[in-house]
Amino acid sequence: MARREFPRKVKQAALARAAGKCEKCTAVMKPREGEVDHILPDILGGEPVLANAQVLCRVCHAAKSAEDLRRTRKADRQRDKASGAIRPVGKLRGPAFPKATKAPQIDKSALPLPPRRNLFQRLERS
Repeated sequence: MARREFPRKVKQAALARAAGKCEKCTAVMKPREGEVDHILPDILGGEPVLANAQVLCRVCHAAKSAEDLRRTRKADRQRDKASGAIRPVGKLRGPAFPKATKAPQIDKSALPLPPRRNLFQRLERS
């Protein structure tokens, strides 16, 4: 999917709204120094409209672009994992639990049986 840039009119409206200041850190910028950026990145579904545009200085734009890249890669990994394109990592690696030893088998035929009760016998109360 091709990246969708802001139309010229949207860029002009965003620059007029910012009035020569960065919309994030409010730093005063020289003419032609501001960069129009998507609030929600285009790759994550952000439309090229004025409501999704912000004017940033170069420092804020670089920091936001790095964060957008992390969010985009995470979305890619989640999509690939959900669709089955990549396999789950598998078992955790680390020190294993010690193997349990089997309990000795008891011969149940050698155990004494409890005395047999009559279920319909009346119990004497004291």
